[in-house]
Amino acid sequence: MDEGIPLAASTGSVSALAPDTSSEPGDGKHRAAGQTPVPCWFMRGGTSKGPFFRGADLPADIPARDAVLLAAMGSPDPRQIDGLGGAHPLTSKAGIVSTSGREGVDLEFLFAQLQPAGGTVDTTPNCGNMLAAALPFAIESGLLTPDGDTTTARVLTLNTGMVAEITVQTPLGTAGRYVEYAGDARIDGVPGTAAPVTINFLDTAGSVCDSLLPTGNVRDTVDVAGVGPVDVTCIDNGQPLVIINAGDLGRTGRESAVDLNKDAELKARLEDLRLTCGKLMGLGDVRDKNYPKMTLVSPPAAGSAVNTRSFIPHVCHESIGVLAAVTAATAAILKGTVAHDVAVLPEGAAPTVSVEHPSGEFTVQLGLDAENPTKVVKSALIRTARLLMAGAVMVPAHLSFQEHTL
Repeated sequence: MDEGIPLAASTGSVSALAPDTSSEPGDGKHRAAGQTPVPCWFMRGGTSKGPFFRGADLPADIPARDAVLLAAMGSPDPRQIDGLGGAHPLTSKAGIVSTSGREGVDLEFLFAQLQPAGGTVDTTPNCGNMLAAALPFAIESGLLTPDGDTTTARVLTLNTGMVAEITVQTPLGTAGRYVEYAGDARIDGVPGTAAPVTINFLDTAGSVCDSLLPTGNVRDTVDVAGVGPVDVTCIDNGQPLVIINAGDLGRTGRESAVDLNKDAELKARLEDLRLTCGKLMGLGDVRDKNYPKMTLVSPPAAGSAVNTRSFIPHVCHESIGVLAAVTAATAAILKGTVAHDVAVLPEGAAPTVSVEHPSGEFTVQLGLDAENPTKVVKSALIRTARLLMAGAVMVPAHLSFQEHTL
């Protein structure tokens, strides 16, 4: 188990809600019952949620680690009835966090996307929502011990090499400093208000692809059997997206997520486009991959810059992912893209883009290179997070933990 370490040049502290690690599960007492307890903190990050683990508490062997994650979530099973998963891609996610020995990096975060009915663990994409819970988790689990009213940590996302600076509130309570979850920040897709989690992505262009515009164009025309010629923008500013004008597929782009998920014809056409565009983007055969995400755009309906419907990749998101919002916002401000065609951007306004989605809107503040306005150097936004449960998830004892046996 990692000891809590002070966070250099930060301003926060371990939460008073942090479990007493001297008595946390993991000592083998449950082995007689045929199960092994794995220390686990169940977190909501933005509009997603899932179990978080310290890296040292999981097997070092990747197949063994993935077997533990699948067992913890209850996959493969559409209902995930025998695990913690919520029978939806947004609630079939996990986070793994460790302290870092790399210069200029405090924490290393590995995001794992599972599918309810799937038997694989995908660690190639990013998830900005789950990332929002990485620093609160690190404090709750004793990986970091901040010492001021706020804590800022630089977090490396191992999936793609992306670095973000994350800030949370850590006021002083009677039992020491704690992560403050109550506050006035509101994000669409989550009920109520909470304390803000500020995320500043330092360099997101080409997170999975080779560049911001992996085909080298702001727009490509793709001709797919059964679909015909369709203009698309292939872009990756934190999340590989294929952006399509909803009208080009005979939709308004204002349909509900429920209706779009029932639209078998549309989903089949989107998958044909996704497979074709995946190759154009240098991603190869994406049939079994969670990216690129497919994003329908249309003129805004509620005073924002652009309206979206995001597929992840086969289910319509009830809101929009953090990095999908960043990438869609970037496309909206780049002249010549499919998104720019329908976007409503005030003349001379700072690059702050409000992205509409089925549950509301998502505001992204972009920083552009003064000498190259097509180069994004900063993407800042606010999320919220909350610790939902702290304890242990039980997995079958036959799963191999090798040298990390608990």
